Amino acid sequence: MPPTEQEAWVTLVRHEDDVPREASHCGVRDRLIGYEDAGRVAAWAHAVDMHDTPEHYHRRRAELYYVLAGEGTVTLDGKPHPVRAGSIVHIPPGVIHSARGALRVLVVGVPEMVDDDIYFLDA
Repeated sequence: MPPTEQEAWVTLVRHEDDVPREASHCGVRDRLIGYEDAGRVAAWAHAVDMHDTPEHYHRRRAELYYVLAGEGTVTLDGKPHPVRAGSIVHIPPGVIHSARGALRVLVVGVPEMVDDDIYFLDA
């Protein structure tokens, strides 16, 4: 009998020193849980050093931003919201968002983020 979706999930422990660090659309990220884990975990999570990210949105994915360090502003559908270490931001699909300032953010995509679900306003 094939495993159910939940039975296919795995437990996972990683440290940011042990994962790839790479450029992303929003800054430089540490891929804590990434594309290679798709179908085995419930979400996608990267620690991202953001600095003045471009306006964009996702049609099919929600995002959570948890600010680990720094302070700045997250703009959601044109409305700026000040954020600092300890702030959490829920971004539903379709909400145009960007960030200003120097921030270290845990970005969680629900479900996992995919490259074909990011749309930039200036494109």
